[in-house]
Amino acid sequence: MMHVTRFLPRKIATLPLVVLAGAVLWANSVAAQHTFIVKDPGKYQRFLDARQWFTSAQYKLAYPVFKELEQAVNTPVDINQQLYVEELRFYMLACELMEDNPGAEPKAQGYLSSNAGSYLKGQLGFYLGSYYFRQQRYAEAITAFDKANVSNLSNEQVATMQFQQGYAYFTQKQFVQAKPLLNSVRQSAASPYYADANYYYGLLAFNDKQYKEALQSFEVVRYNKKYEDMVPYYTAGINYSIGEKAKGMEQAEAALKTGNPYYKSELQQLVGHGYFEKGEYAKAQPYLEQYVKSADKVKKEDLYELAYCYYISQQYAKSIEAFKPLAGGDDSLSQHAMYLLGDAYLKTGQKNNARNAFLFCSSNSSNAQFKEISLFNYGKLSYELGYDNEALPALKQYVNSYRQGAYITEARDLLVGVLGNTSNYKEALDLYESLPTKSEMAKSYYPRIAYNRAQELMNDRNVAGAELLLKKVQTAPYNESVISLAHFWQGEIDFGKNEFASAVQHFQAYLSKPQVQGEANVTNAKYSLGYSLLRLQEYKQAGNVFAEIAKGYFANEQQQTDVQLRLADCAFMQKDFSKSLPIYNQVAAKRGYGADYALYQAGMIAGAQNKATEKINQLRSIETLYPNSGLAALANMEIADTYLADEKFKESIPFLAKIIASKGNESLKPTAYLKTGLAQYNLDQFNEALNAFTTLLKQYPQSPESEEAIDNVRSIYVEQGKPDQYVSFLKSVGRSVDQNVADSLTYVAAELQLSDGKKPQALAGFTKYTEQFPMGRYIVDAHYYAAELNREMKAMPKAMTHYDAVAKLAPNKYAEKSLLLLARYYYFDEKNYSTASGYYTQLKQQASSNENRLESMRGLARCQYYLNDFANAVANAKELLQQGGAGSDDKVFANLIIGKQAKADGNCAEAITAFKSVAALSKAEFGAEARYQIAACYFEMQKLEEAEKAAFEVVQKAGSYANWVERSYILLGDIYLKQEDYFNAKATYKSVADNATIPELKAEAASKLAKAESMSAAASKIGGQ
Repeated sequence: MMHVTRFLPRKIATLPLVVLAGAVLWANSVAAQHTFIVKDPGKYQRFLDARQWFTSAQYKLAYPVFKELEQAVNTPVDINQQLYVEELRFYMLACELMEDNPGAEPKAQGYLSSNAGSYLKGQLGFYLGSYYFRQQRYAEAITAFDKANVSNLSNEQVATMQFQQGYAYFTQKQFVQAKPLLNSVRQSAASPYYADANYYYGLLAFNDKQYKEALQSFEVVRYNKKYEDMVPYYTAGINYSIGEKAKGMEQAEAALKTGNPYYKSELQQLVGHGYFEKGEYAKAQPYLEQYVKSADKVKKEDLYELAYCYYISQQYAKSIEAFKPLAGGDDSLSQHAMYLLGDAYLKTGQKNNARNAFLFCSSNSSNAQFKEISLFNYGKLSYELGYDNEALPALKQYVNSYRQGAYITEARDLLVGVLGNTSNYKEALDLYESLPTKSEMAKSYYPRIAYNRAQELMNDRNVAGAELLLKKVQTAPYNESVISLAHFWQGEIDFGKNEFASAVQHFQAYLSKPQVQGEANVTNAKYSLGYSLLRLQEYKQAGNVFAEIAKGYFANEQQQTDVQLRLADCAFMQKDFSKSLPIYNQVAAKRGYGADYALYQAGMIAGAQNKATEKINQLRSIETLYPNSGLAALANMEIADTYLADEKFKESIPFLAKIIASKGNESLKPTAYLKTGLAQYNLDQFNEALNAFTTLLKQYPQSPESEEAIDNVRSIYVEQGKPDQYVSFLKSVGRSVDQNVADSLTYVAAELQLSDGKKPQALAGFTKYTEQFPMGRYIVDAHYYAAELNREMKAMPKAMTHYDAVAKLAPNKYAEKSLLLLARYYYFDEKNYSTASGYYTQLKQQASSNENRLESMRGLARCQYYLNDFANAVANAKELLQQGGAGSDDKVFANLIIGKQAKADGNCAEAITAFKSVAALSKAEFGAEARYQIAACYFEMQKLEEAEKAAFEVVQKAGSYANWVERSYILLGDIYLKQEDYFNAKATYKSVADNATIPELKAEAASKLAKAESMSAAASKIGGQ
């Protein structure tokens, strides 16, 4: 049965103006006037004439006479004239109201509130109500008519009032009150409102589904000019609803053929629906098409019927546009629409959109068969399109829910396929491990999944987890495709753990059957193998490896230079200077990467060959050519030592002074002060020597060099015969003779325990020393040994306390190592990035080697990244990128920092450049984040196509990182919403809202889904009643 629309007509038909004066004189009125009238027959006649004109609706003639008679009445009005005056005023107000004089309204209201006779007020309520009616002030008309008294009105007036008040109720949607009034008027064919009353009563009966009465009323006005264009819609609709469908459609089509019926679109709806129910879709289509096109809003049933007609006639493009607004419903019609929409998309080659349609269908439980098929299709299409993260749970759900399903065999095969090529290695591995029985096909995919998951764990710095998987890969069946790669990364892990012998074995295993994949290549394997042998002091073997590398291709000149230097180092350590020196000279001559190191090593060779002058010249050139080199201070120390060894004390002092005056190099400064004092002592410059030793003791009181300085001060004073001044000197630097003795005994006792291998007793002794002599001469050594022993015994918090004490007493010979261990501990073990950042900052200032300085920069960059301190991190990040030894991980962090700060500053172009560098370097979580940030930047720049492409790249390449995948899906929804593609926006948000693993993203997607549904509803045709 057709769902007939219940509504009021769009416009109110113009009603005929029926003039009803009805001047009724009551007996008591006439009796009250006799005395006055008899006295003045002329006025009486005038009164009778005016009343006659009023009765015949000649208000313009009647009004001045009533006005004249009213003005002729003497004031004050006596009781005999009162009723006469009230009647005159009544007529005057009635005339003004019938002439639509707006000034009459307040006077009429006042009259009705006065003490005038009720019979006159009962009539005036009628005239005031009619006035309001003509002004279309229907609510006020109702109130005025309520004040009228039918006993004071003529039958004609009563009929007029019933219609006008009934119609007024109708306009105010007070249908219950309107219906009996209109019903009363429609009974009288003689009433001027007969047709009008029947039409509006018919509407009310139609609304109440009293179709028989409605048809009777509409039959009365069927040929009425005013209503003949509107009646066919109702009669056709009624007949269709009561089962006379053929008759209803015949009436509707006949009305449409007249050209321009009032309810043309509604009649088209009725006919189109009728043909649709009969299965005559070709006939239904044009009617439904015109109806949907002309209507502002339609019911979803109408849109579905039109879409189905398009679908059946293979007009898939049109059917798609008509089906799309039906997405998201939970009824059977919406489910079937999405099922057909998915099929239409497939028939037009739009698999991505088909996938979304089947997602909607599979989320609807109205029809179990459609739900099952759509879930399978969604999983299959997700797999075919590379959305493995969505294919995996969908196919898993299908396999678990439909164990006897029609597609169970294919679903299982597809699931295995997803496991094989998914980038969501973590979930794939978990799923594989959960399988009660593992098919041979599943086993064949396992090594590659485990290997790729191991790579992710390494990139995420979970080395232990990665190593466990790599060892499983090495013993798993079907591992031929990744076994060599597993050896390579196992070698890298062993190298990082300083297990160089094991690293050598794995690199050699890789090189026996090499495979190339990113950083895993022959050059890098040989490179790490050479370094491993170097660390094992297997210099000859290491040299052979570096020699092989030197013959090959290099990614950049820096790597080539580094290989040459290591080859030279191997020869140097074998004292084959004839081989090493030419290489050092060659590197130094290029004045590029490693040139300062090459000069330093060449100088050391000259020293070993007793060529002091040549050594000094080589080392001096470092500061001249590379003033910012980290080796400049060491070179100056070597020069000073060379002069000191030759007892050229005076010549050594300027170079020691350079170390003291330099920025940084704090660990060398105590030694520089000590050697300066010794040189001056040997030059008999005792006062200058005392100044140097005193400065050392005051600035670096806990350094080991300070104790040697005290011994030298004692020697000076003893030689000068001033032992008392020595005692005074000790007091001035916070030392005493007795204290020094106790200090030395306590420390030496602990040191002896350590030399005897009694480590617990040694630890107790060193700990006791640090507590008794917090400013003791051996305090640095005591703290350092206590830290080392605690670390060896796995008492890490205690060890860190002692390392921290050593760091605070910097500079000293242990400060650099202590800062390095502290920074590593708080970064890797405690994940306390704020504390680690502080230690890395200190290490950067204290580092004497390029290796430690580089580690301080990379550690600081990582800490600042995790602390979201990008503004302060940019300078260090850019500096890190300039370092020759910066690895790919370093470049990842540095570019992430630069990119994030650029994005925060609104510089999306710079940010994208940085993020692209990260994406090229990392396949792990940082790469996933970088790809997402690229998409987000494009979105901010309103480059929606580029944003969509970048977001899809995250989805397809970063499956293991749910955070960035889910954020990318939300971003895709934002892109579709911006493009007003509400269907895909809703599907995308829904996918995240239903399946997200991160609660805040799930909530965000749900919120955005609601917004998309609201926007879609506002833009949709759907909404008719």
